[in-house]
Amino acid sequence: MGGIQAKATGQSPAVVIQSSPGWALPDLAELWQNRELLYFLIWRDIKVRYKQTAVGAAWAVVQPLLMMVVFTLFFGRVAGISSGDVPYPIFTFSALLPWQLFALGLTLASTSLVVNERLITKVYFPRILVPTAAVLAGLLDFGIAFLLLIGMMIYFGIVPALAVFALPLFLLLAVITALGLSYWLSALDVQYRDVRYTIPFLVQIWLLATPVFYPSSLISERWQFLLALNPMAGVVEGFRWALLGQGGTPEPMVAVSALVAVVMFVGGVLYFRRVERYMADVV
Repeated sequence: MGGIQAKATGQSPAVVIQSSPGWALPDLAELWQNRELLYFLIWRDIKVRYKQTAVGAAWAVVQPLLMMVVFTLFFGRVAGISSGDVPYPIFTFSALLPWQLFALGLTLASTSLVVNERLITKVYFPRILVPTAAVLAGLLDFGIAFLLLIGMMIYFGIVPALAVFALPLFLLLAVITALGLSYWLSALDVQYRDVRYTIPFLVQIWLLATPVFYPSSLISERWQFLLALNPMAGVVEGFRWALLGQGGTPEPMVAVSALVAVVMFVGGVLYFRRVERYMADVV
């Protein structure tokens, strides 16, 4: 479906819904008009996620905390992977926060259109708001877990330098990466239900390809460019640099990762808009 146009017919305005051409960018004015709907979808996703759970929002801390413990035991102690001058637990936890934001948003957003089938088939609104809300809802989990990270930094006596002011940029890069891939997969999931079965496998492989439990310095220089093609590699390395001051400025890796993330985002938006024209008929 496309944009909405209001036409005056006598004294009663008529709303005309027009189909958008293929590979078109979203109507920003229409998205702005539906901003309150986006807020509602985000809040609904947050409430549904923790409805009838014993632990509730504490899962935002429990999940990365347990993964940190497992990584510390098996990779920090058994495998002996070095984390430099930074204690291995905080080395891993600082990378798990943006990773969890990406992985959770990708998992929920990829199937969000099919989950909201009744809403999509009965009411017109920009469909792109559905996967967007699923990704942005994860920012609450990130904020809760980030408070624990601050406590860990205080415990280990780590004081961030001025580079910490660049942290919002790396957070934005993580969100853009999650949104871009979610637009691709959610649109594909409308047509092919196989997508939902590939998401867990994709997330596992992507985790191994991202320097979460190991430093990027373990990768030889000849493969560093391929590592940088993974947008989350730039995000993770950027987080560690901004918070822990580890390593030099990751400008080359971040530049490549940001370029890939932007291309993925723009391509995802265009493909989503193309599928949106007949989405309500096949969902």
